[in-house]
Amino acid sequence: MEYIGDAKYVLLGEASHGTHEYYVWRAKITQRLIQEKGFSFVAVEGDWPDCYRLNRYAKGHLDSGTDIYSILNEFNRWPTWMWANWEIAAFIDWLKNFNENLSADNRVGFYGLDVYSFGESMQAIIHYLEKNDPVALKAAKKAMTCFENFGKDEGQTYARASAFVPELCEKEVLHLLTEIRNNIATYNSDAENVFSTEQNAYIARNAEKYYRAMIKNGPGSWNIRDQHMVATLERLMKFHGKVAKTIVWEHNTHIGDARATSMASQGMINVGQLLREQYQIDGVVTVGFGSYKGSVVAGRSWGEAMRKITVPEAEEGSWEHSFHIAAKGENRLLLMNKLNREKYFDLPIGHRAIGVVYNPEHERFGNYVPSIMPKRYDAFIFIDETNALHPIHIQTDEKEIPETYPFGM
Repeated sequence: MEYIGDAKYVLLGEASHGTHEYYVWRAKITQRLIQEKGFSFVAVEGDWPDCYRLNRYAKGHLDSGTDIYSILNEFNRWPTWMWANWEIAAFIDWLKNFNENLSADNRVGFYGLDVYSFGESMQAIIHYLEKNDPVALKAAKKAMTCFENFGKDEGQTYARASAFVPELCEKEVLHLLTEIRNNIATYNSDAENVFSTEQNAYIARNAEKYYRAMIKNGPGSWNIRDQHMVATLERLMKFHGKVAKTIVWEHNTHIGDARATSMASQGMINVGQLLREQYQIDGVVTVGFGSYKGSVVAGRSWGEAMRKITVPEAEEGSWEHSFHIAAKGENRLLLMNKLNREKYFDLPIGHRAIGVVYNPEHERFGNYVPSIMPKRYDAFIFIDETNALHPIHIQTDEKEIPETYPFGM
């Protein structure tokens, strides 16, 4: 807490999307930041429409649902376990209870930063405009119809078609965003719902850009995604006012400065880099996470059923292996400005990164990102052995609560 000081941006990472300890430690750190330092909202590597429902629930609104299990059980886009898990349920319920003692304008929010939710965002726009703006509704339906001509396969068909017809539905989504922005002052509903509608239109525009970039080799689609997440964060900071402060939950590959990794040589940028470049004067603190061994929830291939997978001992010579040896199997909080800056710490050394697809038998070929650790993060939390998180959708009885719930929150 002392190290974070008055920073407005605290970025909390994870070395996988399916580890219990990463979620719980981020939640506990976040609770203290909210209680002790007055942070305004949490922004995560998740879809805006789904996370917005969690936000409304946490703020005591009845328009999203009356219990956390029912809301999370409707998270249907793969990988469902990233946010539909009991660790998130515990945190959101804690946040709801915390917010009950605050005025409506001061309640702490929970938002998704990602660009992937084109279909869900368009449905949310149409649902809102049906009640508030019949003119913009026509533009929304026209944009939706344009995309429906290319199927419902997460933009794959659209991406392939864009190689032959560069514009496709670009004009339609830009027209939709323009219509909403022109008329937004006339919308008389809840200010946050108005903001959400405009945000969904931004998602539609940037998802279209993302789909077109997917077909090309190179870092284009990755960079569009991370630029979108930073732009969303900027919009949220503006919405919350001059004293706003945010906590970001994303994978290490997004929050750890790309310039200190092999990503830079591939032309890739990320959220951590962009925030440091643009907002270091406001205070940006990045905290990475990692472990030596354990278990994780992931799929063997994209879209495949989630499963619990053993995470083997880290490769010899990796950062995780070095921390395991140095800490003698114990957990450690490492502050980069206090590390003994021997030459070793300025070398690009492999740092394990596990995604939603994970095949441990092949991890030495694709799961270690060469990283200069003191330049990538401001702090690093090393947990020697970690465990798989608790997805809501794969309990023996889906509504059966894990024994240790709510995990000390």
